[in-house]
Parts: sequence; C-alpha cells; structure tokens
Amino acid sequence: MARVLLLAVLLMVSAMRAGLAVTWLLPPEGSRLVGNTFSVVVPQGNTEPLESFAATYSQGLSNMLEANPGVDPFLPAAGTTLVIPQQLILPDTKREGIVINVAEMRLYYYPPDTNTVEVLPIGIGQAGRETPRNWVTRVERKQEAPAWVPTANTRREYESRGETLPAMVPPGPENPMGRYAIYIGRLYAIHGTNARFGIGLRVSQGCIRLRDADIKYLFDNVPVGTRVQIIDRPVKFTTEPDGSRWLEVHEPLSRNRGEFESNKRVPLSVQPVLRKAMQEGSVNAAAVTEAMERRSGMPVQIGVDPAGTNGL
Repeated sequence: MARVLLLAVLLMVSAMRAGLAVTWLLPPEGSRLVGNTFSVVVPQGNTEPLESFAATYSQGLSNMLEANPGVDPFLPAAGTTLVIPQQLILPDTKREGIVINVAEMRLYYYPPDTNTVEVLPIGIGQAGRETPRNWVTRVERKQEAPAWVPTANTRREYESRGETLPAMVPPGPENPMGRYAIYIGRLYAIHGTNARFGIGLRVSQGCIRLRDADIKYLFDNVPVGTRVQIIDRPVKFTTEPDGSRWLEVHEPLSRNRGEFESNKRVPLSVQPVLRKAMQEGSVNAAAVTEAMERRSGMPVQIGVDPAGTNGL
C-alpha cells in the first residue's frame, strides 16, 4: 500500500510540474476515493489572485472557493492558509474515456491500458447557455487552431450589449476557443480559452473550457471515437472496501435563470442510497447534514459500514 501511495504522489507531482492535470492511480475494485487534501500558505508580498493558486495546483476557481470560504478571490491575504482539494470521490460511472461532472466542474480522463485517471478543472456554460448535463456521446473530430462560428443566439446576445460579433472569428488571441478544440456530438466542443479566468466558472456558450496545457494534453492523447459522458452530480457518496463511508458535496448548478439570479442557495436532494444509510443508522446523520450544508467540495467521512458495500 505504501508503494502505491508513493507512486500516486510521484504521478501527481510530475503532472503538476508539467502544468497538466493531476494523475492518480485507479483505486482497487470497489473503491472510489483517491487523492489527498493538503494546505499551502499564501506567501508574504503576494500579488496573485486565487486563480493563480488554483492553476498551480490544477484546480478550478470554484473548487478553491468551495474549499476556502471567505478567502478574497482577487488577492488572498499573505499568511492565509489555503486548502487544496485534491482528494475526491470518482464519479460512479464507467471508467472509460472522458467523464465530465458539470456540478463539480471537473473532467476525468481514463487513458486506456494505464490504470490511471487524469483530473482536469473545467469551465462550463453560463446560465441560459447550458452545457448538457446528462449525455453520452463521443469525440467526433479534433481541430488545431479552430475558428469560432458564433450561433445566431450568441450574436444577438452580444448585440443586446452593444457589441458586434462577426459571423466567424478566426484563430488568434481574440478567439475564445483557444488553440485546440475537441468536438463532441454535433454542437459542442472541449476547447481551450484566450482568458486567464474562467476555469471553474460558468462562462462559456455551452462548451467545456480548459487551461492551455490541459487542452493540449487531451488533444494530443484522446483519439477520435473516444467515449464521452457528461453528468450532473453535486453529491457523491461511497462506501470503501474498509467500510468507511464518505460524502462529497458541491454547490449545485442553478436549474433556471431565477435560481441563478437569486441570493438563496440552490436546494440539494439526498440520493436514495444515502437516505437508506441514514435510516439504517450506518452513517452519522449530523455529519451528513453538516456536509450537505457546508458544501466544501471535499470528501468527508460520515460513518463506517462493517459490510463494506460500495455506495453511489
């Protein structure tokens, strides 16, 4: 076990140095908990926004904000301890190709024949320009230096703000698709960006955005035909082989414009398997309630089940 943990750490460090996704060894059968959460201290004289720390540790801005409530996103104060949420519960999906959980704004890539998973932060569609939430598709094609052809709705939206969009935006610094695009289905793409901010936010016209190094890695390694699954699961629950039960809760996406513009928090529902565990008393109900309220985006242990049956 120690050798496995050491290899996982070495893979993670290697990925961070390359400016890429965090890489984890896949856990054994019946397990979905990977990674480790750790902390860093904002150095004296800091002039960098929270986005800079997010990029350094392969996180989206939303992941950092969930883990560090109250921290100034524009200029974290020197001496502030930042939690880096690199522990997570793998989605309960087929471990193949690309899996995107829009609720946590992360993309999981399972490279074939490697027994590893690459975890990349993403930006997604803004309210009213939603990224699909429950969809299985595949990589249709890839394009280096893509042109951007705004939809009629997008051009009308810009016009309403007094801005004019051309029918086609050529490759270059003004193109919001960045340098690489991976097209999925007919209407959507996983692509780069020309903006420093936006990873971990709802900013696109429905496509999935990645930082430059991350999209280049996917572009170079993901073949056409790769399976792509998009899910929307703000709550992830697992019972590990040792019987420990873990819950990871993210702030859910608003379901409509009213929720998006409201100051009220979007309600969360408890999945049947978690509700059953609460009724059976095999989890700490108070810990579940606290996790559902806190929404830290990090796994928390909520109980132990001697049977060790895997969760949701």
